[in-house]
Amino acid sequence: MDYRDEVYFNSTPENECPFSADELAGRLTRLRRKMAAAKIDMLYIMSPENMYYLSGYQAEWYQAQSPQQWPAGSAIAVHVDHDHYILFDSEREAVLGRIFTRSTDTRRFPREALRGSAEFVAGELQREGWLKGTVAMEFGSYRPNRLISHRLEDAFVAQGARVVDGTQIMRELRWIKTPEEVGYLKEAARIANIGMAAARAAIGPGVAELDVYGEMVRAMACAGGENPGITMPVLSGTKTNALHGLATRRKMQHGEMVLVDLSGVFKRYHINFARTFSIGEPEAEVRDLTDRAARFMELVRGILRPNLPVREFNQLALDYFRQEGLWERRGWIGGYEMGIAFPPDWVGNFVFDPLADENSDAVFAPGTAVNYENQFFMPRHQGQYFTIESFLFEEDQAHMLSEQPFELIVVE
Repeated sequence: MDYRDEVYFNSTPENECPFSADELAGRLTRLRRKMAAAKIDMLYIMSPENMYYLSGYQAEWYQAQSPQQWPAGSAIAVHVDHDHYILFDSEREAVLGRIFTRSTDTRRFPREALRGSAEFVAGELQREGWLKGTVAMEFGSYRPNRLISHRLEDAFVAQGARVVDGTQIMRELRWIKTPEEVGYLKEAARIANIGMAAARAAIGPGVAELDVYGEMVRAMACAGGENPGITMPVLSGTKTNALHGLATRRKMQHGEMVLVDLSGVFKRYHINFARTFSIGEPEAEVRDLTDRAARFMELVRGILRPNLPVREFNQLALDYFRQEGLWERRGWIGGYEMGIAFPPDWVGNFVFDPLADENSDAVFAPGTAVNYENQFFMPRHQGQYFTIESFLFEEDQAHMLSEQPFELIVVE
């Protein structure tokens, strides 16, 4: 055994798995029940979010856009009839797996394969008897890319498996959060509030967007926050019409609007807030529009409750903004699920929108968390008034999680 082997296979760092053993066992049991209901014998998981949900596995690098010689390889195989999973990974990540997972069955790719081998995976699973029947893969995930996905699918089929899409199985499973997850979401909200307060304190004439970005990132990191799944926008002036822009060296000016969109992150669970600031008191017609838009959130506070029907929420938004004459000024109104996320996204699987029938018959059940976005174009193309609030639903109550006001916030 050479020195590299000694390090890889004998290093025993402190385990930092983010989830308790009971939590992970419960997740695996619920997943196997969903697989049985869908008549899926094995699920092969490569999306970072789902690997994390099932095992705690997390890394800084997932080989998403790497050279073809370094394919995405780490994965988890789950069989409907077995109460453990198999973690596949490179020997180069042997120590990483010991830090973040509680895996009891980890298979390392051969050294000559470096980071992945479809043939090795298929051979190991075939010897376990896990490739009999229907195998599901996550066709809706960016990881692995099409080349690797086809290679895996062909290797499974060559062993006699029938391959189908299983993208939604774990996405749906993750919709209802456990009490442990709810606690993580509340901590993410605490961190997000610290970040927004830091951004508010940093905004002012002559301050660069990146300066504000740096202050809020530093504040959240010091509060125990982690890197979010999306690079957080800090946008000023008419740049606020491009909500998915990036902070740059542009310096803010008196009289401009400033938009801050961030997520607090704790153990990869995200809570999203956004607020719009005005450097100096805005014009009267701007103040009128933003005040009327902000008042909607008080109506929301009045109906927010566990098991709130999505249709009721959507109708409230539709009726109010039409009544106020704001509907035609909207950018987008709606929201989406909050929870586990890794770069390059923090947008969850469940989406709701007053104009969309999809999910309108659902309810915000206890254990769910969503954000909600108000986007309205201000007079004379000055930018967008943009707010995001996140809601958390528990058994006996529902929460609005932010501490900043919804009205346009004036700074000098």
